[in-house]
Amino acid sequence: MNAPKKVAFYTLGCKLNFSETSTIARNFIAEGFDRVDFSEKADIYVINTCSVTENADKRFKTIVKQAQKANPEAFVAAVGCYAQLKPQELADVHGVDLVLGATEKFKITDYINDLSKNDFGEVHSCEISEADFYVGSYSIGDRTRAFLKVQDGCDYKCTYCTIPLARGISRSDTLENVLHNAAEISSKGIKEIVLTGVNIGDYGKGEFGNKKHEHTFFELCEALDTVPGIERLRISSIEPNLLKNETIDFVAQSNTFVPHFHIPLQSGSNDLLKLMRRRYMRELYIDRVTRIKEVMPHACIGVDVIVGFPGETEERFLETYHFLNELDISYLHVFTYSERDNTPAAEMEGVVPKAIRHKRSKMLRGLSVKKRRAFYEGQLGSKRTVLFEGENKEGYIHGFTENYVKVKTPWNPELVNTLHEVTLTKIDQDGLVRVEFIKELSEA
Repeated sequence: MNAPKKVAFYTLGCKLNFSETSTIARNFIAEGFDRVDFSEKADIYVINTCSVTENADKRFKTIVKQAQKANPEAFVAAVGCYAQLKPQELADVHGVDLVLGATEKFKITDYINDLSKNDFGEVHSCEISEADFYVGSYSIGDRTRAFLKVQDGCDYKCTYCTIPLARGISRSDTLENVLHNAAEISSKGIKEIVLTGVNIGDYGKGEFGNKKHEHTFFELCEALDTVPGIERLRISSIEPNLLKNETIDFVAQSNTFVPHFHIPLQSGSNDLLKLMRRRYMRELYIDRVTRIKEVMPHACIGVDVIVGFPGETEERFLETYHFLNELDISYLHVFTYSERDNTPAAEMEGVVPKAIRHKRSKMLRGLSVKKRRAFYEGQLGSKRTVLFEGENKEGYIHGFTENYVKVKTPWNPELVNTLHEVTLTKIDQDGLVRVEFIKELSEA
């Protein structure tokens, strides 16, 4: 009897990619493959690509080399957003055997009956208009928390973004299937589910293959809150114009949704928001942050911001910096603008030199450290619930409170995947919070 073939995965990019990689991996396992770590020798390596930044593009070649070093004879397949946008570019990378676009990636096992190396990368991609159907996904087994995909694609036309070109129109999983997947995740002992998608606030559009909304994001939250066995539900990135008061107020009184929001801003300059074709002005963003803090003073608020967008003068950058400095937020995700083919922004005037982009990025990253520190200091002395992760990092175990304070305590394997009520006692030299245990709230 032949030993099972081995498959390994590498995921670039967002939580949505992680959820889809996990689903693709389960398809391989159902076909009789054994999953191994990407650093191990495998028969096939699958790389789930990202196209959001230039850096993700560059990393692809490095990852292919890693796979070839582990097994020069292995079959290498590329899937995901970059594979949809630039399939031939990936196929031309030495060592790549197969490139699958947006509609083909979930059918990868149909393409690999023969794992012989190809002289040239074989491409199976589609016109993005054909990516109009929905494939549900969720990640389990990789982490303490699971990423549950509820929505895909985007109908927005932000001038810097390639995601609509890579993933197609906005479409949603059925409410019934989301609830089924959530219950399945919960039954496996996973304590936290993170809702993910490209534009999750648009949930309900395309739920049954049509353009209208069958349900709203608020109705999705209401339904998920009733699924038995789920300890925590966390909302990933949600557009400020789609984060409604009813959702904020619901999270404030929910037993399972946690007080943590990640809300893209991109710029604190209304002039730049217009150039980006965002669907709000900074005044709406202030309103959203104010509303959250009114009903959940302890809530964590994360912000996406882009530096170096065309037309970002020194004055406009400082407008963003001061706007963020004065806002009651908890941390920043800073993205240095990089030109993407087939986007309007790539043709705009007012290009910011890369050295200045780098300098501004460094300034905002420094502001993020300051903001996170201030948020953590404001939480000291409070009682919170921590879900501990599964990794031993230099003798410590880490975890997150419901409001996303990262804590540490000496390593104890019995703490893995358990919830504990703690008091946040002090901030360590590495910027993490030490805790004092009160009581255990769950069993592993």
